[in-house]
Amino acid sequence: MTFLCLVFTTNAQTVKGYVMDNNQPLEAAYVYNQTSKEHAHTNQLGQFIINNTKAGDSLVIGLLGYKKSELLLTETLLKNQLIISLEAKAFVLDELVLSEPLDVLNSIVKIDVATNPINSSQEILRKVPGLIIGQHAGGGKAEQIFLRGFDVDHGTDVSLSVDGMPVNMVSHAHGQGYSDLHFLIPETINTINFGKGPYFADHGDFNTAGFVDFKTKDRLEENLISFSAGQFNSLRTLGMFNLLDTKNSQNAYVAVEYIETDGPFESPQNFDRLNIIGKYNAFLSNDSKIGLTLSHFTSQWDASGQIPQRLVDNGTLTNFGAVDDTEGGNTSRTNFNVQYSTILDNDVAMQSNMFYSNYNFELYSNFTFFLEDPINGDQIKQKEERNVFGFNTQFKKNIDYTGFDVTYTSGLGLRYDDVNDIELSHTLNRKETLENIQLGDVNQRNLYGFFNAEIDLGKVSILPALRLEYIKFQYQNQLSPTYSNLTQSEVALLPKLSIQYNQNNNLQWFIKSGIGFHSNDSRVVLNQEIDNALPKAYGVDLGNIWKPTNKLVLNTALWYLLSEEEFVYVGDAGIIEPSGKSERYGIDLGVRYQLTDNIYFNTDATITRARSLEEADGNDYIPLAPDFTLVGGLSFKDINNFSGGIHYRYVDDRPANEDNSIEAEGYFITDLNINYAFNNNWKLGVSIENVLDTDWKETQFLTESRLQNEAQPVEEIHFTPGTPFSFKTTLSYTF
Repeated sequence: MTFLCLVFTTNAQTVKGYVMDNNQPLEAAYVYNQTSKEHAHTNQLGQFIINNTKAGDSLVIGLLGYKKSELLLTETLLKNQLIISLEAKAFVLDELVLSEPLDVLNSIVKIDVATNPINSSQEILRKVPGLIIGQHAGGGKAEQIFLRGFDVDHGTDVSLSVDGMPVNMVSHAHGQGYSDLHFLIPETINTINFGKGPYFADHGDFNTAGFVDFKTKDRLEENLISFSAGQFNSLRTLGMFNLLDTKNSQNAYVAVEYIETDGPFESPQNFDRLNIIGKYNAFLSNDSKIGLTLSHFTSQWDASGQIPQRLVDNGTLTNFGAVDDTEGGNTSRTNFNVQYSTILDNDVAMQSNMFYSNYNFELYSNFTFFLEDPINGDQIKQKEERNVFGFNTQFKKNIDYTGFDVTYTSGLGLRYDDVNDIELSHTLNRKETLENIQLGDVNQRNLYGFFNAEIDLGKVSILPALRLEYIKFQYQNQLSPTYSNLTQSEVALLPKLSIQYNQNNNLQWFIKSGIGFHSNDSRVVLNQEIDNALPKAYGVDLGNIWKPTNKLVLNTALWYLLSEEEFVYVGDAGIIEPSGKSERYGIDLGVRYQLTDNIYFNTDATITRARSLEEADGNDYIPLAPDFTLVGGLSFKDINNFSGGIHYRYVDDRPANEDNSIEAEGYFITDLNINYAFNNNWKLGVSIENVLDTDWKETQFLTESRLQNEAQPVEEIHFTPGTPFSFKTTLSYTF
């Protein structure tokens, strides 16, 4: 159904308007003139401008997940601005036209999420095709990330953000780029945007293997109360409530989540986490919108740590035992984010946000047991208190030249990290500090600007871009007997170029190239006097997206990435060390097949070769870099009130050291979920992790350690066990 509202007069050759859903703007909707072949996309306020139109032309307006609408232009309509309302409908692949979306792969992921909704924090990042995660501490620490042959650790080579607010922590106490997404409540997520490779001008630090941006919902369709209970004393409660909804001008909601579990370990984890988020949005006029978000997250846990394989082999420990069960920690984060969107003079769309985060982190680990200290053990504490301030602003303008259109995007931003008492200490039983190894204050400033052009020549689009980065590192060493304030400034110029060719509505080709970077830890840069503090990554992708039938979509990409510096986490020192140049190349393969409107299959495979360029052949493997990963599943929805699916993830055996003489074991894990909706408002769900009860290692490291009764150290695999068969049931009520 199309509803037209006349607003104000414009010139006779241009149509301006808005595309809405229940008075909420729809971004990235496609508007196509079937007569002139002109097209446009809506901006963040739902606004579009389409040129070269005349009476009698027919407009088609569409967005995946909505019914398409057609509009015949008349002389009266050409003189006025339009408001067009689209009606939501189920996501189906046969409606996907490859030449319509701004980014086809992100549109495909929308279908993945719609057919298999996110209902736990562990599933958030798994929605990115080809991305694998591993958990070190049952939900306490940030997840370990694997993407395109990278063991990203906790975020060194993947940039993460929520509503324009960065998640990665520079110069973090536990590791560079540490990214704890647990402050994000899964049910508040509206969209997931991602990109692989360093090809995106609007993304900077840590965007080498890729980026993932999350946007939270501006409003709730309905209130929700949910309660989950499962094995290992696990429970989760969730409440999401509308506080204000005036439809046309203002809305606000609050969401609260609480989780606790002991986990499958012999020493209970005593894990708990509390999340609170409040969000307010207001339309100040037809051309501006403001949003305010306030959130708080706190978590604490105990952990059994990584255990050595030798103790499991000789029967001393089970997979869920511990050598030092006094590991664990606590963390919290409070965020305040202001978002503002408006249309400036000359139809320039501006989008901006300002953010502040207060972040606290304290972690106790023992990787080597009694290797360094045979009396007290080797437990370490990593701790910091951080304030992060910043803003991001983008300007977008479309200009219609004779024969082609160009969309210009420019932006600038600032991030300031003020980290107090960043600490690495030798401790005993989480109570006594035996020695301060590192203690100081980090101040790090990142100022950036970028410019991007999208030149639309019809079937071909050319996207040149340039990004400029300025970062100043500063570290005050509190352990120095005299005043020590080390500083260093770095500048990076990062060009990018992509070309896209739409051969037809069912076949799209692309080539992407660009230079990205990941910054090094301030303490490493300044204490070791490293010249290249912003090591670059040079990448190229060549691929296509093909829709051979209405219900089948295939995507393929051949890619190459050269890194000037490989970062390796050194567990006993608790820092990331640079280890020289590396290269990775491989192929990404994706399949989406809609068997029926209610049954959907997806799978993504990545084959990679990762090698160090600093070592000779045979001794050039990059430890823990996966060479083959496979993720996917079969989902069904709304079949006699039932929904659910079965999903799998596979990681091949991979090298644990430089000569591949020791391997980290791969795994194949299958999860199952089934939900039944009844009485319109109630839903009962059952989910099973590791339905086949596979014995697997979720995270693994080659570590030299010594037990208290051992005369000599031993180097072997230490691991955190993966979750066994785990049953959970959920009851939810919407109103």
